[in-house]
Amino acid sequence: VQLQAYGGGLGQAGGSLRLSCAPSGSISSIIAMGWYRQGPGKQRELVAEIASGGITNYADPVKGRFTISRDNAKNTVYLQMNSLKPEDTAVYYCNVKGRNYSGGYVIPVDYWGQGTLVTVSS
Repeated sequence: VQLQAYGGGLGQAGGSLRLSCAPSGSISSIIAMGWYRQGPGKQRELVAEIASGGITNYADPVKGRFTISRDNAKNTVYLQMNSLKPEDTAVYYCNVKGRNYSGGYVIPVDYWGQGTLVTVSS
């Protein structure tokens, strides 16, 4: 399974960008889909996550500005980023956590996308 993220690029402070990501293969059960980011010289951090039941979790710096959503039919996760700030500049990674069922076994899976660069100019 590979995760392909789309929508990164150059944005302006106060502007908006939208990221999307979908797994290329099948996952028996998706537990959560989310976005992480890694800014220059920083560690990777959670941006937002949405559980299978729709419960969302946001990092404090993006609360009120970013919205995560999911299209269950397409197994696609979106990140709508509004009121962008230069400090949002980072490589954004899509993440999917789930389970595969095979031969009576439950296999936890944790997939990461290749990352998409978001640059916000002031």
